[in-house]
Amino acid sequence: MKIIIVGATGTMGTHLVNVLEKEHEIIKIASNGGDIPTDITATESIENMFKQVGPFDALISTAGPTFVGPWNKLNDATFRKGVEGKMMGQINLVLIGQHYINPKGSFTLITGALTHEPQVNFANASAANGAVEGFVRAAAIELENGIRINAVSPTVIEDSPHYFPYFPGEIPTTMRQLEFMFRKSVFGKVTGHVITP
Repeated sequence: MKIIIVGATGTMGTHLVNVLEKEHEIIKIASNGGDIPTDITATESIENMFKQVGPFDALISTAGPTFVGPWNKLNDATFRKGVEGKMMGQINLVLIGQHYINPKGSFTLITGALTHEPQVNFANASAANGAVEGFVRAAAIELENGIRINAVSPTVIEDSPHYFPYFPGEIPTTMRQLEFMFRKSVFGKVTGHVITP
């Protein structure tokens, strides 16, 4: 399969590239580095990326910039980081990518446990996650040509220990769990699902 991994140089993306490139053709997408530098907050950049990649079988997104910080720093400008990044960035990967993906292909977006288990400093991410999950459920009943879409929703991941203090009492999602959550979406048959550990 020809699989696009967006956010390929981040913690999750790097792990997925390492395990999937042994089996499939992987196109690495990141804001800096990767095969095609792409800014997911700009529709022109996304369109240019898909034109360079050409037809593909699956897209995995592990990208989702949001504002992380105290409530009193949230305002229209800071909140838009998550709206334009994790929310619209990922939604536009699907809205534009549907014109390039092969029939029976799949999109897998990233959300997170913050949708239902909010933590201090992460209101922006909670809101963006909820919007993306709503979009996934709605898109699943309208995408054509057998195209599937799901979201993967981990809690804090084990390879990001610097985030552990923000998630008291949460058992980290292992990298193996994360890998198989994405495998379920890409290689299985489900659509419109939010896949959790």
